[in-house]
Order: sequence, then C-alpha cells, then structure tokens
Amino acid sequence: MKINTVVNLSLIFLLMSFITLVSCSKLGTQKNQKTSISKQPNFLFVLVDDQPFDALGLSKRYPFLKTPNIDRLAKEGANVENFFVTQSICSPSRASFLTGTYPHIHGVNQNNIHVDPNWDEFAPYSSHLQKGGYETAHVGKIHMAHYKGKKHIRPGFDYWFSFVGQGKYFDPPVNENGREYQEKGYITDILTDKAISWLKEKRDPNKPFSLNLWHKAVHKPHLPAPRHENLYVGKELPTPPYDTHKETFKGKPEWQRKKTYGFDWKNNLPIPSELPEQEWPINYDRNMQLLRCLVAIDESLGKLLATLEQMGELENTVVIYSSDNGYFMGEHTFLDKRLAYENSMRVPMLIRYPKLIKEQTIIKEQCLNIDIAPTILNLAGIEKPVYMQGESMVNLLKGQKDKNWRDAILFEYYVDSYWPYAGPNQIAVRTENYKLVDAFLENDIDELYDLKNDPGEMKNLINVEAYDSIEEELRNEATKLKKQYKYNPNRDWWLKEVLRSKGTKQKH
Repeated sequence: MKINTVVNLSLIFLLMSFITLVSCSKLGTQKNQKTSISKQPNFLFVLVDDQPFDALGLSKRYPFLKTPNIDRLAKEGANVENFFVTQSICSPSRASFLTGTYPHIHGVNQNNIHVDPNWDEFAPYSSHLQKGGYETAHVGKIHMAHYKGKKHIRPGFDYWFSFVGQGKYFDPPVNENGREYQEKGYITDILTDKAISWLKEKRDPNKPFSLNLWHKAVHKPHLPAPRHENLYVGKELPTPPYDTHKETFKGKPEWQRKKTYGFDWKNNLPIPSELPEQEWPINYDRNMQLLRCLVAIDESLGKLLATLEQMGELENTVVIYSSDNGYFMGEHTFLDKRLAYENSMRVPMLIRYPKLIKEQTIIKEQCLNIDIAPTILNLAGIEKPVYMQGESMVNLLKGQKDKNWRDAILFEYYVDSYWPYAGPNQIAVRTENYKLVDAFLENDIDELYDLKNDPGEMKNLINVEAYDSIEEELRNEATKLKKQYKYNPNRDWWLKEVLRSKGTKQKH
C-alpha cells in the first residue's frame, strides 16, 4: 500500500510537471508570436525605370520572357492590377512615390528643369521612418536636381548611393555618401551589390530598415548586361494586344497624328483626318533590348530575396516592386511614355508581406503611386502627415473591401520636352469603365474611351451622342478631383527656385 501511494504520488507529480511544461511552452510561443507580429516590418522598395505594366513573365504577353523572381512576389503576395502613376515621367513620379503628393503639389512636374521638391514642406516618407526608429538607405536613381558632393544626398536617408540624372549603364560616375568616383561594371549589378552590402555590413542590425533599390534600367538606350546581349535571339515579338499597332487615329485629336508623323507643332502642313490603315512596324531591336535589360533586374531581385532569407529577415520585410512609369512598345505608333494612354500611365505593382498579405491576392481597385508613402507609414505604425494626398492600401492588401476607396483617379502631364515628341499638357480622369482626356487645346478635340469594351483605346467616343451623359459625368468628376487634390497647373515655386539657384533675377 505504501509503495502504491509513493508510485501514485510520483505519477501525479510527473503529470503536473508535464502540464506545467506544456503551459509554459504555450505561453512562450504565444509571447514569441506576439513579439514577432508586433515587430515593425522592414521595407525593400525596388523601382524600375520605364517598365511596361505587361512586361512580366506572369503577364504572358511575351511568351519567351521569364521573370521568376518578380513573378514570385505576385505568387506569394499581392498583384495590384490597376496601379497608375500621377504623371508618367521619371522625376515627377519618383517625387510622388517619396512624398505621397501630386506633381502639381510637390512641384517636380518636369524632367528638364531638374529640381527637387521642397523637402521641408514635403518630407519623403523615409524621413518619417527615421523619426520612428528606422535606418534608411537609397541605392540608385533619383533623377531630380543635379547636385554634386554631399548636397546630392537627399534628406531621409542614412546611406546614399546614387548618380546625377540618368546615369550610365557601364562604368558609371556615382556618389556614395557625398564622395564622387567612377564605379566599374554594369549599373544593375553595381546597385545590387551596394544594396546587399548595406544590408549585410553597413546598417545597424538592431533597427528596422527601409531600403530603396531604384534602378536605372530599363531606360533607353536599353543596354543589357553582356551576359544577356544575345538572349532571345531569333524569338518573335508578338504584336500588341487589341491591334493597337494598326492605329489610324480616325476620330482622334489632330495633335496625335502630328506626333506620329513627326511634324513640328508650328508648321502649316495639312494633316490628314486619319492615317492610312496599315500595320505600323514595331521596333524589334529596341523592344528586345528593353526586355533583355529586365532579366538583370529579375536576377537582382532574386539576390536580394535570397540575402534577406539568409539574414532571417525575409518574412518580416515588405517587398514592393514597381516602375516609375509605363512605356509604349509600339502601341498607337508611339514610343516613350508621357501620354494618358494605359500603356503610359499604368505600371506593375507587386507587394509581398506574408504576415499581412495572402498568397496570390489580386487587387482590382485603382491605386496610385501617391498611395505607397502612406501605405509604408501605416505598416510601420507611423501616422500619415497631413500633406500626403495618397491613401493607405493596407485594407486592400489584407483582402478587405474598402467602401470609401476612390472610384476615379486623376492623371496629369505638363510639357517637359519639345513638340510633338512629348504631347501637350493634359489631364485624364479614369474610372473602372471610362477615361476622359483633356489636352486643353482650343482647336482640337478631347478623348473619351470605353475601357470595358475598348481596352486598347482605339475608338474615341467624344463626339458620339450616346456617350454625352458619360462625358458630362467625367467632366464633373474632373472638377471634383481637381478641387480635392488642389490642382494648380500654374504653381511655379519650383521655377522660382531654379532661377534663384542660378542667380537669375525675375522680371516683374
């Protein structure tokens, strides 16, 4: 009996110890989970230059194009299918990504003026991250004011590696924390190595980080890495969707026919009401070179993801991938960007963050580049400053419907280059189904497209009576959006700043 009592007591003790151990283990796991979830996320923002929204392996427009690392972000995160820039050229778009404001607000609405926003008035989101305990870095293109030395370092970044203007593909002059020198090698690889070096060796591992890797590629002259220069040789380029390479411009503005023909805006040559029906030739070499440049970008992203995984930081890093503007690949006879066609204003946007975003999330709502800064700050637990005009996409990324989300967007363009290469000043209002483009020309027509039935924007409906009510709705929407976003095409503090910096006196 004594022995049984001792045995029973021992069993009870062992059982209680086991229960206590399991309970402590659960509490420890819950505590670790809470710590992990509440930990501020890191940010890796990869921005490409001039990447068409459908130049991705996952889009299947180019069957031979493989971008497995870019595609991985969509597979393991969110694909924001309707993502647009507020102005489709480098400097204005990059400033909007940083400040969360429209070009007419931050003031960088030109490429050929080369100025910065007023950083005191419109601080980049990185400055707010710094105040929130983040360590920040910018590696790559900035393409705003052409400052030299330490002045080239923009506010909001603890580490700086960049270059003036467009930079060079091979052996580029660079600026590292104010020191100027010439780096040897291919620009995409150089930027990748600098980004990885900062992640592994130069930052404080005890702080959350925000890293911008903003590429020069795939901007013209589209020079691929030597290892890719013979890639896709013999591959056939598919024609653009919706037969946009057969554009005749029938019923469209005259200025577009002038642009296609290359006429100078001021000449008096007669312009036909429509162009001959034909298949406009696609620039095979130019388009292939652009796609070859993109392969090095994909390799770069793969290296960054692998580095983050090795460091144990991948699952706690918000990876954002986008382009500063779209690009014509032969659609509507055009090259470059700038215009209010979908190919110009729409860009890829992929975001991976497993703690928040489910795999293969598709977001259909219209989002803008000014939404990225508020989204990053929201994820970091930092309040959005009052000057930011964009909205946080966090609820959309969670897969939730936001009944207050915008149902129309405003696009703008200000002539920054010579006619007719660039096109005129214009705004566009885009809803889910329609787009209205106003070029402010007294002797020419505007544009109205039914995006649902005419996604290629081939048929201008501006003079079709059945669409008069749609046009009126969109013009009313334009008035509303211009008021909401304080649209002011005459804001010229940036020009005054240029004149002041050059020591030029203004005439009164």
